[in-house]
Amino acid sequence: MIAIIDYGMGNLRSVQKGFEKVGFDAVVTADPKVVLGAEKVVLPGVGAFPDCMRNLEQGGFVEPLLKVIREGRPFLGICLGLQLLFTESEEFGIHKGLDVIPGRVVRFPEGLKEGDEELKVPHMGWNQLAIRRRPPVFTGIEDGTNVYFVHSYYVKPDDESVVAATTGYGIEFCAAVWKDNVVATQFHPEKSQEKGLKILKNFGELKA
Repeated sequence: MIAIIDYGMGNLRSVQKGFEKVGFDAVVTADPKVVLGAEKVVLPGVGAFPDCMRNLEQGGFVEPLLKVIREGRPFLGICLGLQLLFTESEEFGIHKGLDVIPGRVVRFPEGLKEGDEELKVPHMGWNQLAIRRRPPVFTGIEDGTNVYFVHSYYVKPDDESVVAATTGYGIEFCAAVWKDNVVATQFHPEKSQEKGLKILKNFGELKA
């Protein structure tokens, strides 16, 4: 069973529908006990980092999440679900994250440009992946695949070896990480059409 954590933020139904389209049952749950009993866990998210961390804590999800990761069960973070895995974020002040992956979440700098074009923040739209390392969920995903992003902040891991893919938006930044049983994407697989659904299918097929 795949558990999608419902901590009050994020378009959870679109993630659930994505798994359903590729043949996997996924349950949206606000119950930490269901998370503890799941074979695989998905942490999606949109919104502000401090709000999401507070909701995770108040919902009783932090310890179950960390236990699932420690036990080696497949874990997928999406968008803010990637950022929450890091040590801290500078969004609306400095806020502690789950510290599964050492590093920081930072805002895109002012004055981003591509050529003469000024780039807007938040970054919204399609960008190509530059794959550095290939986690099992990237099976069948080619270098240069276009995926969909919506975000104003990005992650800066302390250890570059966890970076699975990068992309560019005025600067090169981390688009996905992979550490043991944990994989997380800054982009939205559920909004990335055929290739994004392939990533969800690959996750569903992982051995728990």
